[in-house]
Amino acid sequence: MEQEVYNRHIKNQNSHWWFSARREIIFHLLDSLKLKRSKILDFGSGSGTNVNMLAKFGNVDIFETNLKAKRYLKKTFHNKKNIQVVQKIQKKKYDFILAADVIEHIKDDKKILKQFYEYLKKDGHILITVPAYQFLFSSKDKALKHYRRYTKSNLVKLLKNLFCVKKLSYFNFFLFVPISLSILILRFRKKAFIKYAETTPNIIMNKFLRYVFALEKYFLKIISFPFGISILLLAQKK
Repeated sequence: MEQEVYNRHIKNQNSHWWFSARREIIFHLLDSLKLKRSKILDFGSGSGTNVNMLAKFGNVDIFETNLKAKRYLKKTFHNKKNIQVVQKIQKKKYDFILAADVIEHIKDDKKILKQFYEYLKKDGHILITVPAYQFLFSSKDKALKHYRRYTKSNLVKLLKNLFCVKKLSYFNFFLFVPISLSILILRFRKKAFIKYAETTPNIIMNKFLRYVFALEKYFLKIISFPFGISILLLAQKK
C-alpha cells in the first residue's frame, strides 16, 4: 500500500466504522473456535487494528513488511507480553492465522496460501478476508495496491488440497447496494475517493454504519450471505 494509506489506517483504525465492525465480526467467528491460549499469527497486520482482539485468544505474532508500520507496531505493543512483532515466520508453528484483507495485495496468492499451510500446526485454522467482485475494482483498489478482487468460487479454488472450508460467506451485505453504487458512480466520473472512504465520518453516520455492518456477526453464525462487498473464509488445515 501507499505510505499515505498506512498513515490513514493508523489514525482511523480505532474509530472508523469499517475497522471496528470488521473486528467484531472476526471476534465472533474466532470465539466459536475455542482458541484460548493459542499461538496466533496476524499476517500483514498493517496498522495492527486486529492485534488486541486476537490477543484475547492467546499469544500473537505480528508480521508486517512496511517499515513505518512495523516501527509503529513495535512502539505500540512493546510492553505486551503476549504480543510480538516478528521478522521471520517459523513453519508449522501456529494454531491460527489471520490474513485480513491481505492476499489481494500479493501477486502470487496461491503461493502464499501454500506458505500459510506450512505455518500452521496440524488441524490449525486460518481466517481470510478479501474484497469481492472484480467489477467493483476501482481507484481505491489501485491506491491500496490490490492485484484483484475475488468471488467465493475463485477463492475456494486457491485452497484446494490444502484446507477444508468451515465457513464461507460474503459480508458487508446490508451496505452492499449503497457502497457498490457509490463505487461505480465515482469510477464512471473518474474520481479518486480513497481518502474520503478511509477517513472516519461524523459521529452519527459513523455509529450508524458501524451498527449496520457489525449486525452481520449474528447472522453469520447461522447463514452465509449471497453477496457482499467482501468475503470471509474460515478453513482448517487438512
